Amino acid sequence: MKTITTTDDLAAFCAAAAEAPYVTVDTEFLRERTYYSKLCLVQLALPGTDDDTAVLVDPLAGDLSLDPLMELFRNPDVVKVFHAARQDLEIFYIDHGVIPEPLFDTQVAAMVCGFGEQVGYETLVKRIAKASLDKSSRFTDWSRRPLTDAQKKYALADVTHLRVIYEHLAAELARTGRDRWVAEEIAVLTDPETYVTRPEEAWLRVKTRSTSPKFLALVRELAAFREAHAQDRNIPRNRVFKDDALTELASTKPATMEDLGRSRLLLREARKGAIAEGILAAVKAGMECPKDKLPKPDTSRDQLQVNPALADLLRVLLKAKTESSGVASRLIAPAADLDAIAAGMRDVKALTGWRREVFGADALRLCEGEIALAAKGRNVKVIEL
Repeated sequence: MKTITTTDDLAAFCAAAAEAPYVTVDTEFLRERTYYSKLCLVQLALPGTDDDTAVLVDPLAGDLSLDPLMELFRNPDVVKVFHAARQDLEIFYIDHGVIPEPLFDTQVAAMVCGFGEQVGYETLVKRIAKASLDKSSRFTDWSRRPLTDAQKKYALADVTHLRVIYEHLAAELARTGRDRWVAEEIAVLTDPETYVTRPEEAWLRVKTRSTSPKFLALVRELAAFREAHAQDRNIPRNRVFKDDALTELASTKPATMEDLGRSRLLLREARKGAIAEGILAAVKAGMECPKDKLPKPDTSRDQLQVNPALADLLRVLLKAKTESSGVASRLIAPAADLDAIAAGMRDVKALTGWRREVFGADALRLCEGEIALAAKGRNVKVIEL
């Protein structure tokens, strides 16, 4: 098990990788105590069955630069293969401003190839590579050095089995002509906007019962302060204050340090210093927000007049399409999309791109009364009217 700790060795491996059709990639990182992930290990493997073509790269080694790896990630002739790539890609984009392309995500491909909803790597290893994983090192501290042999073996397995999985799924996509479907999904992963978190938009992730614009203005300002503070100090946002404390503050509108001291949910550290001052400033900004700058929540879906019978029929149609296509139903159309279609909305993801081919076109025909559904044994058939 080779561990790369110098830039020269990494450059030599990446030069060899530049001649390969693909490289499999995985990472180990920590995020429990930070806002941004701390990269602790990068695993890489080239095509073949020889484990000598798989390496561990130690980004914590003092004299190691990841620049050669970033150059490989930019190489358009080498496919970069990940499983469930989002968090890995976020690390490389935040730390280096690079998103590996061309990209192949085996989790996305597996959902298109009939392996179910958000299929895990261990499942694919068992079903495709016919192997098993030792998961005993999964939750170890990857920042500690030296790494144990068990940790190294676990980490390498995440890229060595991935070669077999990638080749199998790539061949299946080529056979079925579904490469384009996966490409549509991967376009989201390779879009830098996927990894940008703007403090002024953080309030959209906070669940509240009230849709009052004045209340939401307070939520917006408090969430923006929390996000910016967490980013600046690289600490988890919940270490600043949690969502329940945020909505409590938006309701009680503290104006002084004494008011903050009465909060039931605010952490002790947030009742003083920079956090307390930031809270009071955010509340003040929310209270003074001009009427024309108040948030305007999207309540369109809350007011949908859903035809329940049609929604049920769409669910039956989706189940039939899922079974016939082998594509995971959640990937085609989540329940919210079905309700939106049944309420007459047409600006829905399930009605666009490859989803329209698999489900959307017939969903619209069902809504227009152009087709019907009939049960035949254990299957559902589409009948032209």
